[in-house]
Amino acid sequence: MVDDGAYNGGMAKTRGNSAFERLTDRLSRLPGIGRRSAQRIAFYLLKASQEEAEQLAQAVLAFKRDLKVCGACGHVTESDPCPICDDPQRDPGQVLVVEQPSDVASLEQTGVYRGVYHVLMGRLAPLEGVGPGELNIDRLIGRVRGGRVREVILGTNPTLEGDGTALYLAQQLETMGVKLTRLARGIPTGSQLAGASKAVLSDAIQSRRAMVDG
Repeated sequence: MVDDGAYNGGMAKTRGNSAFERLTDRLSRLPGIGRRSAQRIAFYLLKASQEEAEQLAQAVLAFKRDLKVCGACGHVTESDPCPICDDPQRDPGQVLVVEQPSDVASLEQTGVYRGVYHVLMGRLAPLEGVGPGELNIDRLIGRVRGGRVREVILGTNPTLEGDGTALYLAQQLETMGVKLTRLARGIPTGSQLAGASKAVLSDAIQSRRAMVDG
């Protein structure tokens, strides 16, 4: 008979060195992807065609090779500074703070906003271990301290975490001599900017309200 302990130990050693386990381990290190999700993705790729797997691998390599993070605003771009920050017709004194690059794309579709952006790459979520240090906040404070910013528009999503993030930013910036505003509530509470229509986003920009009285 085969010793169960030896068998299981041998399987663990083999499994730990297998291509499946190596991929699962790498996938599980990505934000928001736990061990089970990583295993489901790995199984999907196992059943996918060779062509599909190669296209995914090529897309990841191209993403890493071609894309950059704008040194000014934190937006994902193929040039640094990004085209928005580098546009002389944009107003660098007006900074609209958003959570994700997808929010920039949605707001740009309105054609209303002519300032620049600042991308946080997330929102404060203490229960998920996301604090100020995990977000692009220090660079925002540095931009304001630089003296060129007149207005900071807080455009985080109208969710519990988004509102908490906006409140935290307002507290950090309120003594720095800039106007602080928040996108208007034309966007339903609990929704995402990326899912709002052009008309709703236009109204939210144009009807933004002050965050701090005075």
